Amino acid sequence: MVRTRIAPSPTGYPHIGTIYQALFDYAFAKKYSGQFIIRIEDTDRNRFVEDAEGVIFKAFEWFGLTEDESARKGGDYGPYRQSERLDLYQKYALDLVDSGHAYYCFCTKERLEDMRKVMQSEGRIPMYDKHCRNLSKDEVSKKINDNITHVIRLKILEGRKIVVNDGIRGDIDFDSNGVDDQVLIKADGFPTYHLAVVIDDHLMKITHMLRGEEWISSSPKHVLLYEFFGWEQPLFFHTALLRNPDKSKLSKRHGHTSVKWYQEQGYLPEAILNYLGLMGWTNPDGKEIFSLGEFIKVFEMKDLRSVGPIFDLKKLDWMNGEYIRQMSDEKLYNRITNFIGEEYDKQLVKRTVPLIKERIKKLSDYIPLTEFLFKRPESYEVELSDKKDIFKKVAENLDRVGDWEADIIGESMLKTTQQLEMKNTEFFMLMRLVITGKKISPPLNESMEILGKGECLKRITSLT
Repeated sequence: MVRTRIAPSPTGYPHIGTIYQALFDYAFAKKYSGQFIIRIEDTDRNRFVEDAEGVIFKAFEWFGLTEDESARKGGDYGPYRQSERLDLYQKYALDLVDSGHAYYCFCTKERLEDMRKVMQSEGRIPMYDKHCRNLSKDEVSKKINDNITHVIRLKILEGRKIVVNDGIRGDIDFDSNGVDDQVLIKADGFPTYHLAVVIDDHLMKITHMLRGEEWISSSPKHVLLYEFFGWEQPLFFHTALLRNPDKSKLSKRHGHTSVKWYQEQGYLPEAILNYLGLMGWTNPDGKEIFSLGEFIKVFEMKDLRSVGPIFDLKKLDWMNGEYIRQMSDEKLYNRITNFIGEEYDKQLVKRTVPLIKERIKKLSDYIPLTEFLFKRPESYEVELSDKKDIFKKVAENLDRVGDWEADIIGESMLKTTQQLEMKNTEFFMLMRLVITGKKISPPLNESMEILGKGECLKRITSLT
């Protein structure tokens, strides 16, 4: 039975990279009729954000990546919050101490900081110097009885090769002499990621563990932990990091990493998932546009590439626009009204959908493009005060129009261009400006039909 998991930390709001990882976990589990689990890694209490967990779950709901087990849904392998599993981590950490694979460390922060500075000054990679590794049992007992602050560290075996088998990259060899004696239990009693992830993945029966390539260097510690516990490890898959077009890491310093940003910009969740699916993976059928269901059918974790994919917002804009154009008018109307809220006349919005469907790439484009339909322009992109005679003639001709329909409006204005002996392009640009305030807008004749005869004449005569 395939069991995958995503384990976000409630230290901030959901990152698009988390959704990127979750998509692969979700798709692989669903393809093989397995379970997709959301586990909350909330042991970093210094960076804990109170409402972040709820926002995380809402983000997964928005994308339709619904979990089978989680802190909110429950399941057979809970609790699903690490802060509720502290007794488990303590138990297994003490088992490692008893078996000689871990030890108590009583070094102060000041000593550790001085040690790091010396190593850095000598050009060495800062690592723990194993100062407490060989303390006698009596020394350890006395320090614990004296309530001296301590942590528990992993005892890395010296002089051996550690092999990490990666489903994307193959075997990766590490020299254990370059692996630090990792802290497993912090002074506050909370576990570090390294201990908790191994215990949780084992007890939750995770079969395929997918995470970013930044964790490759930590993998030998995890391989050793599985070995020391005598547990079978899940299959490891380390995905390439998402990168900006300049090849820099897509990090929280960039505004377009938060899921909230994509929601506010009016991107469609299905378009984002489609785009993320192409990050580091190629559809075997050569398709660029495909549904989540289609993705699930053809996706295999082993087909992920190890090269960092470029996350290009321009390409996402194009794809989002394609999704908008493939929607029915009714569905697009519902998406737009949900996005812009109750402020705008819904019947008017419905009439505009066919006009703007080919012209917007995301839902946030709607109001800038159609605002002139909801309120009269307050300014114009071109000076129009010297065009009074033209607008007077236009108003006279449009006032004679009986059936206020786009085709008839267009015929009337074409006659006006002939009477004024103006070029069509110049005339219709002026009319677009007086009606919309802008040089670029939805189709002019259809827009004027929606606005109505009275409103159009008011806008035109206001400039005569």
